[in-house]
Formats: sequence, C-alpha cells, structure tokens
Amino acid sequence: MESISKEFAVQLLNDDAERIMMLIKNQKNSMCISQCKAFEEVVDTQMYGFSRQVTYAIRIGILSSEDGHQLLSRLEKQLNQLYSDVYEETQDKKELGKEV
Repeated sequence: MESISKEFAVQLLNDDAERIMMLIKNQKNSMCISQCKAFEEVVDTQMYGFSRQVTYAIRIGILSSEDGHQLLSRLEKQLNQLYSDVYEETQDKKELGKEV
C-alpha cells in the first residue's frame, strides 16, 4: 500500500474547504443564502462531512489537533462573514424599500 504525504492530505482538506466556500459564494448572487432553507441544509451537511474528514485526519496523525481546529475555525469564520454580508445587504435593501 502506498502512503501519502501529510502535505498532500492537508492540501486535499484545504481544497475541500475552498469547494464549500465556492458553493456558498456562487449562491450569494441569487440571495438563496438568506431565503432558502434547503440551501442551509446543504451547507450544514457539507460542514458536517468536512468536520468528519478533519477529525479522521487528526485521528490518523495527518493533522495535529490544533491544525485541524484552525482549519475548521477558518472555514467557519469565512462562512459567518459571508452570512453577515448577505444579512447586511438584505437589511439595506429593506431599508431602501421603506424610503421609497
């Protein structure tokens, strides 16, 4: 059995984190993030799967616990920022609608 390097495994995890962010960013334009419960379920499922991958990588020694937590934390912060941005845009549009 051929072994893989830690760097390769970490890169795969980083690629998965980026894929989740792109999934969400691509929906930002349609405002689905703030209005679509099914989309929230997809994000939750993706995040859960990603957290399980990170946990597995920690358990087999590819990632340190600290690095794994940082990877998850970074993605969660990015997601929270994106959700905050969408919320603010939605509120701004509501305020503009009241002024007209």
